Amino acid sequence: MANKVDVKELLDAGVHFGHLTRRWNPNMAPYIYMERNGIHIINLYKSAAKMQEAGDALAKIAASGRKVLFVATKKQAKEIVAEQAEKANMPYITERWPGGMLTNFVTIRKAVKKMATIDRMKKDGTYNTLSKKERLQVDRLRAKLEKNLGSINDMSRLPAALFVVDITREHIAIKEAQKLNIPIFAMVDTNSDPREVEYVIPSNDDASKSISKVVSYMADAIVEGLSERKTEKSPKKKDEKDAKAEKTSKAEKFSDSEEKKPKKKKSEASSKDAEVPSKDAEDKKAIKEAKQEVKLESKSETLDKVQTKKKASKDEEE
Repeated sequence: MANKVDVKELLDAGVHFGHLTRRWNPNMAPYIYMERNGIHIINLYKSAAKMQEAGDALAKIAASGRKVLFVATKKQAKEIVAEQAEKANMPYITERWPGGMLTNFVTIRKAVKKMATIDRMKKDGTYNTLSKKERLQVDRLRAKLEKNLGSINDMSRLPAALFVVDITREHIAIKEAQKLNIPIFAMVDTNSDPREVEYVIPSNDDASKSISKVVSYMADAIVEGLSERKTEKSPKKKDEKDAKAEKTSKAEKFSDSEEKKPKKKKSEASSKDAEVPSKDAEDKKAIKEAKQEVKLESKSETLDKVQTKKKASKDEEE
């Protein structure tokens, strides 16, 4: 949840100053409070409400782990946007908008990869094998790419949203985002058309104080969203660790209990493994007949047989 916006702070920053009345866009009428000295005055209460709405939406996007691309190529907004975007760890464009930045993103990524290849050349020594003229050309190309695309070096896929300062100046970026259905957050002055933007922030997009106030608020909202994402991730990791610990402890307990159990004697095991006598009537009858056929001799009978054999052998010798 983004922080509340103080209307007095917006007033001090000059967010309420619009353009000359003759340069206004009639679609901005709902956001205009009054006219003074030929200049339209923006309703700051509506600006504050819209800022809070945009801040909450950006915080949700940041919490989901997606990127927000900041776009501002006008002189008074360049440094402010670059500083705040770096604070929020988000990509930004403060130099000329490269045509096809969004609609032809694959080609732009190839240009970004060129910087990485040049850096690799410098590390592995192939850069030193080039002639002086070739080295100069490579250095110039690297500097140009760094200036125009260095800020989007980490952006591996299309952004989830665009934050634009002055939509009339950045009309190419707006058109590309509309083509790809990327939501647009923008500071919209009285000379711009708010219908082109999903999240309108009616404000003065020319004064550096006004730009700084709005952009810093958005950057803080993104930082808040990122911190929420971190806090959500940490308990999940803890739960996973606890689950693993429980599994290991259960396994250890099971192994201990198996060791503690008394080992069964062989005789008991063999008795259990022995066949159970059949209860069938025919089987019983067959067993009885087998016992009758097999007659076992007693001890006395066997001794008598042995003695008679001995006597017989003596008589033969005599």
